[in-house]
Amino acid sequence: MIVLVGLGNPGEKHARHRHNVGFMAVDAIGDAHGFGPARAKFNAEIREGFLTGASGRIKALIVKPQTYMNESGRAVRQVADFYKLEPQDFVVFYDELDLASGKLRIKTGGGAAGHNGIRSIDAHLGNDFRRVRIGIDHPGDKSKVTGHVLGNFAKADQEWLGLMLDAIASAAPSLTTDDLRFASDVGQRMAPIRPEKAPREASSKPATETKPNKGTASPQGPFSALSKFFGRGDSEH
Repeated sequence: MIVLVGLGNPGEKHARHRHNVGFMAVDAIGDAHGFGPARAKFNAEIREGFLTGASGRIKALIVKPQTYMNESGRAVRQVADFYKLEPQDFVVFYDELDLASGKLRIKTGGGAAGHNGIRSIDAHLGNDFRRVRIGIDHPGDKSKVTGHVLGNFAKADQEWLGLMLDAIASAAPSLTTDDLRFASDVGQRMAPIRPEKAPREASSKPATETKPNKGTASPQGPFSALSKFFGRGDSEH
């Protein structure tokens, strides 16, 4: 079994926040691959389904902790205990301030880099799980970070974000066997559209990067994953 954990804060108030891009990513995967409906368990919303890739049809579980970001590890620990899983069976999707919008990185292990959800999972599970970091860019001023992270994605973000979510969903089966392939597939899907690069990002830097690790249905339309996040309303760390 592979467990896909999306990090975010529960409730409509937070649904379109940049901090909730992890929720958006796993929702896109579940929708694209026909996962079952969400149900409450393990202090989380979970969906069950399968990913079919090079290694065949693999059972997958989507987990969206409903404990707020700071306590995300509680739900993850409950899932690990119930299914008798190891950290390597988990892939965690979350927002990354230090990556430009439209960038993605995947690796196993590492530090929390100030992310409270990752810090909580480290404390409850250890840090040998896979991390998919989705860039949301830095506002450029430390005093603006909280408002940026806990603010809605802007209308101008819709194009790259929709393509990113669809790319993640399409490439998700590769996570069962080959992280390099996952990163490469996402990068290829992102190639037609790139947001303006932040000054600190070298223009030659690839859209994705990975460290080798042990482990396709296509979404419908290039921006289908965004339909539930935009067009309504206004804009917990």
